[in-house]
Amino acid sequence: MKMQKAEVTERLAEVGAFAVVRVETVERGLEIADGLLRGGVPAMEISYTLPNAGEVISGIQDRFGDEMLVGAGTVMEAATARLAIMAGSEFVVSNMESEEVARVCNLYQVPYAPGCTTVTEAVKGLEMGAAFIKCFPISNTYGVQLVKLFKTPTPWMPLMASGGINLENLSEWVRAGVDTCGMGSLLTKGSAGEIAANAAEVRRIVDETRAEMGA
Repeated sequence: MKMQKAEVTERLAEVGAFAVVRVETVERGLEIADGLLRGGVPAMEISYTLPNAGEVISGIQDRFGDEMLVGAGTVMEAATARLAIMAGSEFVVSNMESEEVARVCNLYQVPYAPGCTTVTEAVKGLEMGAAFIKCFPISNTYGVQLVKLFKTPTPWMPLMASGGINLENLSEWVRAGVDTCGMGSLLTKGSAGEIAANAAEVRRIVDETRAEMGA
């Protein structure tokens, strides 16, 4: 049985990181997924900036099943959201906020993370049932201090940061209270072995930092 919204949301937060993937072929998507799993980061977002995103999602689901948490990225309207869910997407991420996308995701019990740049947008996202608020593109601009800007007035807000996160500053993001971090080239470039090595380092940093925090 397909995982429901609460379980997927919990798994994303537990992993604490995921790969943001744009690939030309299903085969390359499978290679990245293999590296991520070997390194202990079993979560990836397949961007709908490329027309084969649905095929990549389906291919990963067919090969890895429940081992890999696979979602859809850059989902800007309801039709794409429904297509992504039909392809097997377990979560939906966007670079913007859309009530139509939120409705589709809520209907099918799929976690939605709208891209928000202001507290007003973020609070509206929570009102629409968002599982995470994606700080986009402002995580690149403000850095780690962004987490405090959002969480001081609304400490219950679940945050997804995407952009500007690397091995050098990942622990700062985790310590600040971000719930999950999207990473591009670090977790998508090179061979499966190189991706596995980077993923293992990401896993170590997240786990050790949370342990230090008592989380």
